[in-house]
Amino acid sequence: MPEAHARSLTYLAPTGNLGGGFTEEHFVAALDRNLAFVGCDAGSCDGGPSYLGANAFFNSRAAVKRDFAILLRGTRKLGIPLLIGSAGGSGGNWNVDWLYEVLLEIAAEEKFAPFKTALIYAEPDRDMLIQKWRDGKIGPLDPAPPLDEERLKGAVRIVAMMGAEGFLAALDGGADVVIAGRATDASIFAAIPLREGYDPGLVWHAAKIMECGGAAVTTMDRPEGMLCTFEGDRFVLEPVSPFQRCSPTSVASHALYETGNPFEMREPSGTVSLRHAKYEQLDDRCVAVSGSGFRKEPYSVRLEGAELAGYRSIVIGGIRDPMLLAQFDSFMEEVEADTERGIDAVNGRSMRKHYQITYRAYGRDGVLGDREPLRHQIGHEIGLLISVVADSQELANGIASLAGHRALHHAVPEWNGLVSNLAFPIAPHIVPVGPAYRFMLNHVVYLDDPLEFFPIHYKMVNA
Repeated sequence: MPEAHARSLTYLAPTGNLGGGFTEEHFVAALDRNLAFVGCDAGSCDGGPSYLGANAFFNSRAAVKRDFAILLRGTRKLGIPLLIGSAGGSGGNWNVDWLYEVLLEIAAEEKFAPFKTALIYAEPDRDMLIQKWRDGKIGPLDPAPPLDEERLKGAVRIVAMMGAEGFLAALDGGADVVIAGRATDASIFAAIPLREGYDPGLVWHAAKIMECGGAAVTTMDRPEGMLCTFEGDRFVLEPVSPFQRCSPTSVASHALYETGNPFEMREPSGTVSLRHAKYEQLDDRCVAVSGSGFRKEPYSVRLEGAELAGYRSIVIGGIRDPMLLAQFDSFMEEVEADTERGIDAVNGRSMRKHYQITYRAYGRDGVLGDREPLRHQIGHEIGLLISVVADSQELANGIASLAGHRALHHAVPEWNGLVSNLAFPIAPHIVPVGPAYRFMLNHVVYLDDPLEFFPIHYKMVNA
C-alpha cells in the first residue's frame, strides 16, 4: 500500500455541468475551506453527435455565463486555479473559443485584475490522426462502427479526450484559468492532486465522483456541489449544500454511473480499480473512501467523431384508439409497408438508399426498443414519433409528410371509411429539424506524447 500523504488538500466541484446551475450562496460559503482549486466539467457526448457536428453548445449562453461568472469571481478573489473541461459541451475548437468569448465578456464587466488563461484545443490534426491509423495505433472499443481512412478524412469533426497532462502543462505554463476542449471528466480533478503526489488510485476515484458535482448524495433534489479533501490514506466527500448528505451507499453506487464495469474504470494513463475500496460514514453528511487502486497502462485517448448523416424531419402524434392499440404490431407493420409503397410510387424504388425512417412508440417500447421486456403491455395511449433522415431537407420533409399521412389514415379491420388515428400536438405536424449527425468513432488512439494532440495557447485577460 502506498505511503499516506502527510498534508491535506481540498478542492471544489460546484456543479456537474457548467450552465446546469447551483446555489451561489453555498458556493461562496465553500470558498472559505482553503481550496487548492475549483474544477468544473462543461460537456459530454451524452447529448448525441449533433453538438459536436454542428458546432453547438449544450446549455444556453445565459446559463453558462451566469455559472462561469460566479466561478470566476470566487477563484479570482482567492487567486486559485479554475479548471474547465470539455468546453461548450462537445469540446471542439469552436466550443473552446466560444467559452473564451464568454470569459472575456465577464472579465470586462467584473474588471478583474489581469490573469492568464490557457486554451487547450482537442481536435487532432487530421493528417496526424490518419498517420496514426496507418501506423496501426488506432483501435476499436466495443461496440465500434466500421472505420477506414476515407471515413477519417470525411468526418465533420473529431475530438480526442485529453487526460490530466494537458491541465498540468497549462498550469505549469502559469495559467490561472484553463479552458480545455474535450477531456475525460475525471482528468479535470485529477491533475493537481497527482502533481501534489497523492495516491493515483485515490486521486482518480475521487475525480470520477467529483466530476458530477454533488451527484453522489443520497437525494439530489437540485444540482449542487461537492468538496473533496485528501487526508492521509483516504479522501473525504462533503456536500456543499447543508441540506444534502452522503452515505456509503450513495458514494459507492456512483461507480455504476456511465461505466460498464463498476470495479474498473479506464483513464488515458491507466485503470482505476475499486475492488478493495472502502466507504466509511464519518458523520451525518460526510463519507471517507480508502483502498482504491491504480495500474498504469499504455497511454491512449478516446476519439469521438461526428459525420453528416443527412437532414431530419419528424412527425409526433398520439394514439388512443383501443381497437388500434389492441393490434398495434400488425397496424405498424401495415403502416410501414404502405408508407414504403407510397414513397416508391412518388420517388421510385431507387430512392430507398437515400432515406431512413425510424418509428418509436413511446408508452410501449420507445426507450428500449426490442430490448423492452414489457413491450406487449400497452396502456391506454401511445406517442408515436416518426423520424426521417434523408439526403436533403426537401426529401426528408416529403417523406415525413407521406409517412405521417399514412399512419394518420391507415384503417384496422374493425373500422370502415375514413379514420384518423393520430392526434397531432403541434401544427404544422411536419417539423424540419435540419442537419442530422451520427457518431462514426468509438476508438482509442495510442499516443507517444500525452500532449501531441492538444496544443495550448495562452492569453492574458484584462492586461
